Amino acid sequence: MRHGKYPLLLAFLLPPLALYGYFVVSPYAQSFLIAMTDWQGLSPAYEFVGFDNFKRMMGDEYVWNALLNNLWLLVLLPLLTIALGLFLATMLNVGGRGGRSTVTGVRGSGLYKVIYFAPQMLSVSIVGVLWAEVYNPRSGLLNSALRALGLDGLAKVWLGDPAYAFWAVLAVMVWANVGFYVVLFGAAMQSVPRDIYEAAALDGASRLTTLVRITVPLLWDTIQVAWVYLAILALDGFALIHVMTRGGPNFSTDVVGLRLYTEAFGDYKWGYASAIGVVMFFVTLSVTVLSLRLTRRERIELS
Repeated sequence: MRHGKYPLLLAFLLPPLALYGYFVVSPYAQSFLIAMTDWQGLSPAYEFVGFDNFKRMMGDEYVWNALLNNLWLLVLLPLLTIALGLFLATMLNVGGRGGRSTVTGVRGSGLYKVIYFAPQMLSVSIVGVLWAEVYNPRSGLLNSALRALGLDGLAKVWLGDPAYAFWAVLAVMVWANVGFYVVLFGAAMQSVPRDIYEAAALDGASRLTTLVRITVPLLWDTIQVAWVYLAILALDGFALIHVMTRGGPNFSTDVVGLRLYTEAFGDYKWGYASAIGVVMFFVTLSVTVLSLRLTRRERIELS
């Protein structure tokens, strides 16, 4: 510090920034260049093809099908996860009623928090393998439970039928992520004065009214962040789908990330795969910016 604060700041900032630039920014920049070539990944030679890969992508029905699945995930995954997370967090933190109109969580809320958060301790590959076995049409837990209850007609080939595979995977994605947002929303609720909830209870407000009129407005900044994170997850979805369905059956669960992986490591079309990655980079960036702008609202200050 005897030589000034700026040399000290540079000494601490330059090494991590250099590492980040080399290992993160540089590969992104290289993918833009590779997208302009016909590189096959293993050959040292390649030709510059300009925007041919992007033109080809415009007419690729598999890419459009994968993008449509991603758009469905973009709409449904944040909506379902945030709605369920808010409901569960509300019940665990302010869903109970104590004596003299005091507001508490439901009985056993501490145990429920551990149970809901448990999927976060599992890797995506374990979650995929676990639920693939649950959905197993012969020995899976889901169909076995339905048959035990005498509901044999509801037993399906969940991951083998195009009509059900996408919804089965969506349910797993919600299950795997909702626990984190229950904890996130619960932590945000701890900063809201209990007097507000107690006043609402004294006025006879229902739990639904309290959730919509009080909890959602006061937690809006946290909900906005959750929406952006889930939107980015919805535009990816590669790992879980790759483990559970490999994009099948009949491409009903295919997503752009899996399409990129298949083109690069299956067909060795790294130039085309990089073009898909470049497009998804701009799509993800655009969705993030739009989500932040569309969900922006005036902050409510607690006095």
